[in-house]
Amino acid sequence: MTAHALVINDRGLVPYDEALALQLALCEARRRGEIADTLILCEHPATYTLGSRPGAEKHLLVPEDELAERGVTLHRVSRGGDITAHNPGQLVGYAIVDLENRGRDLHAFLRDLEQVLIDTLRLLGLDADRREGKTGVWVGAGTRKIAAIGVAARSWVTYHGFALNVNNDLGIFGGIVPCGISPDDGGVTSLSAELGRPVDMAALKELLAAEALRIFSRPR
Repeated sequence: MTAHALVINDRGLVPYDEALALQLALCEARRRGEIADTLILCEHPATYTLGSRPGAEKHLLVPEDELAERGVTLHRVSRGGDITAHNPGQLVGYAIVDLENRGRDLHAFLRDLEQVLIDTLRLLGLDADRREGKTGVWVGAGTRKIAAIGVAARSWVTYHGFALNVNNDLGIFGGIVPCGISPDDGGVTSLSAELGRPVDMAALKELLAAEALRIFSRPR
C-alpha cells in the first residue's frame, strides 16, 4: 500500500462495541499491509469508556448498576487516558495508522491528531490549542476542553483516537470526572456552545477529513 495515503471511512452512528471490532479488524489488516492508513469517523449512542490509566474507575460518579436505567453503556478499553463520554452529536475519529512509516513515535502521532483538530476548529473561527501536560484540545485559554484523545497501538499500528464535542448534550459528562480533570481545573464544552449555533456535521466532517489528509498524507 502507499505509505502515506489516508482513507476516510464514515460510518455514521454505530454502537461502541461494533466500532471497536471494526478498529481491531482494520488494525490487523493494516499490520499485514492489506489496507492504507484509515480514519474512521462516527458517532456513538450514550457511552462511557474507561481507559488504562490507574485510578480511572474512581472518576465514574454513577453506580454501574444505574447506568442501564440512564441509557448509558460502559466499556473498559485498552487506550491510554482516563474516563470519557460519547453520545450522538459528538464526532469520534479512530485512526488506524502504521507508525512504522512515521518514525515509531506515538507522542508525535498524538500531537498530529491534536493538530488536525486545532486546524479544523480554527477554520470555523474558533481559537483552539493544546494545554501543557494534558493530551487533548482546549479553548478559552486552556479552561474548556472540547476534544479528548486517547490511543493504543499493536505492532506500531494505532487504533482508538479522538472525541470532538460538536452538537452533543454535555449533560452526560456530569456522571464522570472527564479525563480525570476536576471542575476546578477546567470544564467541558462543545463546538456549538462556543459558536452559539448548531454545527453542520457533514460540513465539519469534510473540513476535518481535508485537514487529516493534509497532515497524515505527508511523511514524517
